[in-house]
Amino acid sequence: MKLLLVLLLFGCSHLYAQSSLKNSVVLGEKIYLRKCATCHGKSGLGKEKRIPPLANSDYLTNNQESSIRGILFGLKGEITVNGVNYNRKMKAVKLSDLEVANVMNFIQNSWGNKNKKSVTKEAVAKIRTKH
Repeated sequence: MKLLLVLLLFGCSHLYAQSSLKNSVVLGEKIYLRKCATCHGKSGLGKEKRIPPLANSDYLTNNQESSIRGILFGLKGEITVNGVNYNRKMKAVKLSDLEVANVMNFIQNSWGNKNKKSVTKEAVAKIRTKH
């Protein structure tokens, strides 16, 4: 009986996590279209050698915390995305910790990016306070 209860609780928490990520992605898309698409494009393709793509981005996959920092505090200096160097300034985006988490979850699960581990508002808050 205890094993059944443990399995049931695990299954429910797993389904909740999946549902929570899906909801976050939906909310993140709305934020992305409002705050990010002007520069990075509706399809996340960026603008040639001026603005890096978010689609199929090795930078996002390998540098999640740096990506969050870029949203929170802006980004300047050279970065390499999919083998191409970019060296333009990105302004900070004024978003709450929850909004940053949602937009990151959208970006990380769109246009060929796959990251099923959710970014949480708590993780964003921790990065914000480190700054």
